[in-house]
Amino acid sequence: MPVQMQLARIIISELTDNQVIYLQEVDGEREFPILIGIFEATNIDRRVKEDYKPPRPLTHDLVVRIAEALGATVESVIISDLSEHTYFAHLCLRTSDGELIEIDSRPSDAIAVAVTFSPPLPIYVNEHVLDEATSKLI
Repeated sequence: MPVQMQLARIIISELTDNQVIYLQEVDGEREFPILIGIFEATNIDRRVKEDYKPPRPLTHDLVVRIAEALGATVESVIISDLSEHTYFAHLCLRTSDGELIEIDSRPSDAIAVAVTFSPPLPIYVNEHVLDEATSKLI
């Protein structure tokens, strides 16, 4: 059963190539980091700040607009797996006829799409991923 998470922190450092976002359990205490690239970290950081409007659509805006143009709605993000220190995710879209489609995505891109919405789309993590991610922090 997926667990709902929220974006808790974004750490951007100019001293390293890897940036960090932390996801925290909505109705609990568990939290874990995901290493991401500078572009995604900067985009996510800008989107969670109030009143940021990019002068032109960014890639994550394009994904949302394509889905909408095809009659689908982006509903949520699922961090679905963890393998060899790499997280895997899906964007969950609902078609106009009610079909649920899951699109493979990097977690950073999926979360960047989620925060293009106001309020942000729900972010879920599969329980086995959350267990494995948080057990590595102990």
